[in-house]
Amino acid sequence: MARWMRAVAGFLAVAAGIPDSVGAFAAGSGEAPPYFASFHADKVNLRAGPGDRYPIQWVYVRKDWPVEIVGQLDHWRRVRDWQGTEGWVHEKMITQRREVIIAGEVRGIRQAPDLNAALLARAEPGVMAQLLECRPGWCRITAGDVTGWIEQRDVWGVYPNETVP
Repeated sequence: MARWMRAVAGFLAVAAGIPDSVGAFAAGSGEAPPYFASFHADKVNLRAGPGDRYPIQWVYVRKDWPVEIVGQLDHWRRVRDWQGTEGWVHEKMITQRREVIIAGEVRGIRQAPDLNAALLARAEPGVMAQLLECRPGWCRITAGDVTGWIEQRDVWGVYPNETVP
């Protein structure tokens, strides 16, 4: 009976477009939405709903693409990308590896978390980088062969004031 009621509640939340936390926590993450993650495969189908019977709205073709998990239902995760596109993907397509996207305009990557630190490189908007750590106001990233610090507000894929080990 409880399983049936949970399924009905999940269906109603999906039908209403409400991010849902009825399902289990993300595989291996121990977190309930929202949280950031990335795609595990180089081809990921974004679907209109939580299941294979829903039409594919978009196909992502880049492994490690960062997404925000905004809802879940059973083995499906509702994701949002940096441009605001939302849809559903199977949990097996999600990894906890953190990636970020350079946001806004050309941004400086610095040697240390300080605006006066040496400039190592400039990153164009839309460049994807691996997130290594975040301290208040700054994140350490690797983009291509450059590892350095960027202001936290200049990337999409971390929450304001989030610390990442």
